[in-house]
Amino acid sequence: MSLIKSDKEIDLIRESSKIVAGVFEHLKDHIKEGITTSEIDKMVEEFILSKDGIPAFKGYKVGKRVFPASSCISVNDEVVHGIPGDRKLVNGDIVSVDVGVKKNGYFGDSAYTFKVGETTSRVNKLLKITEESLYKGIEKAIDGNEVNDISVAIQNYVEGSGYGVVRALVGHGIGKNLHEEPSVPNFYTPNSRQKLFEGMVIAIEPMVNYGTYDVVQDRDGWTIRTKDGEPSAHFEHTVLIKKGKAEILTKC
Repeated sequence: MSLIKSDKEIDLIRESSKIVAGVFEHLKDHIKEGITTSEIDKMVEEFILSKDGIPAFKGYKVGKRVFPASSCISVNDEVVHGIPGDRKLVNGDIVSVDVGVKKNGYFGDSAYTFKVGETTSRVNKLLKITEESLYKGIEKAIDGNEVNDISVAIQNYVEGSGYGVVRALVGHGIGKNLHEEPSVPNFYTPNSRQKLFEGMVIAIEPMVNYGTYDVVQDRDGWTIRTKDGEPSAHFEHTVLIKKGKAEILTKC
């Protein structure tokens, strides 16, 4: 599979990504104290279907495990892949919503961490640094750079602010498949020497913990949470590599 997408493929990815962006625009006025994570997921699914898209995560398989919902919803110390359920959000929570859409055979993917009511200053700073680190990475997502340029920009900004960059999970290429090459770590790795070329499409997604970068997996086989119980934030965009400046396809 070619890492470089044709103009037609990019247009199809852009269409799916536009639906993803619309989901977050729709959710911003609904994520408040008292709503359950399953109610959020229902809104996500209904919005995607109303745009003739397919929720990319529902039915997603890893081995024998099948993800049961249309979005991954992760609260507080949950890093990613939280399963929506009866949990009610309360004042002070942070909630990461990760959404993927498939339309006309191509995918878009994005995540945003919302605040519920009044959050503490330490949590606010975690969210600020995590979101800013995403844009530090996007600045490096240009033709002629390497994946490691993205990775190092994110890692330096996050660790320089005193937080932990999750090592167990990484960003990825995207197109006809939800997860494609290249892998896009949020930290330096010697093997991330893949050159970036105009026409490549990748999902950049820093996952940043208030404390240690170590994570554990719940017994449900999906939910990843911080090992030390401290909060975690997650922001993601689907990005088109171009010369000079990347295009954010999932931007609201």
